[in-house]
Amino acid sequence: MKTFTDKMHTYGRIWTVTALAVLYAVPLVFSIYYNVFPQFSTLLKALAAVIPIYWATAIVEVITYTPLLGAGGAYLSFVTGNIANLKLPCAMNAMNSADVKATSEEGELISTIAIGTSAITTTVIIAVGVLAFAPVLPYITAEGSVIKPAFEYVVPALFGALLASYFAKHWRLTIAPIFAGVIAYIFAPKLPVGTMIFVTIVASLVAAGILFKVKYSKQFASEKE
Repeated sequence: MKTFTDKMHTYGRIWTVTALAVLYAVPLVFSIYYNVFPQFSTLLKALAAVIPIYWATAIVEVITYTPLLGAGGAYLSFVTGNIANLKLPCAMNAMNSADVKATSEEGELISTIAIGTSAITTTVIIAVGVLAFAPVLPYITAEGSVIKPAFEYVVPALFGALLASYFAKHWRLTIAPIFAGVIAYIFAPKLPVGTMIFVTIVASLVAAGILFKVKYSKQFASEKE
């Protein structure tokens, strides 16, 4: 019998391929219906400027997000999107509340449930929001609106509230990624978010390894004495 993880990979691959097919089908159907197809040379020239960036970001995000989200959470997140701003904070907050690790079976299950719930909730809220706030939204997000600045700080406020507990518990580990992120943005201000996450994660792993060796080398030395 297949395990939970095996089934998750099977269904995840099926729905990922299905989602890609649907996404590609939309422009294809419009092109066929209106009998208008872009010139391949023009399309390739336009894509040449953005493909290298998105390919690098895609590879980096898979490497960095999957260990944090688990197999099921990763499949759900990459199909529904908005990982950094919504899916990752939801999964991390759920696992933190349940006091489980991301690499454990419990963490895998809770992450998948949290991300699935987040996707459903987001869809419902967006549908209700579009119907209810469509008439007034242009006014509250306009340049002269007093409420507009609040929309620019939603994501920082979300991550600040989420990371505050982790910073308080493991403040030594926060020094290296913050320092690495600041240095990276000084030399590469336009660095994509996915690449920056990878840089800070590598800095965190290196710092954690160094602190681990220092801690246990001191403990070993004291036990030896």
